[in-house]
Amino acid sequence: MSPELELALRAAWSRETSEDPDEWSPANPSRGQCAVTALVVRELLGGEILIATVLPRDGVPRERHAWNRLPSGEEVDLTFDQFRGGETLGPAEVREPDPRIYGSERLERMRRAVRERL
Repeated sequence: MSPELELALRAAWSRETSEDPDEWSPANPSRGQCAVTALVVRELLGGEILIATVLPRDGVPRERHAWNRLPSGEEVDLTFDQFRGGETLGPAEVREPDPRIYGSERLERMRRAVRERL
């Protein structure tokens, strides 16, 4: 992934593109951005989307996390830093993010914001 694309993705993150707008903040800009980011990365670079259960320290899974495996085999996860409580990930599966989670409007906002920055 080019540094320009990574910067464009990070700059595109906002409360409006977050799956968790109430938890999103400039201090944690990757919060709720995993699905839209993974979808845009795949559209631009190809590859697969990996999804795993997030395992908090208390062991009670509450959410899923998405990231990319590029055609080269390299895994790219720009949004794992949203987890700041010692979370880990369960086994990954190649899957599609649930459209009910990422929403077409949020995805289109992300696409548009990235295109404007590239």
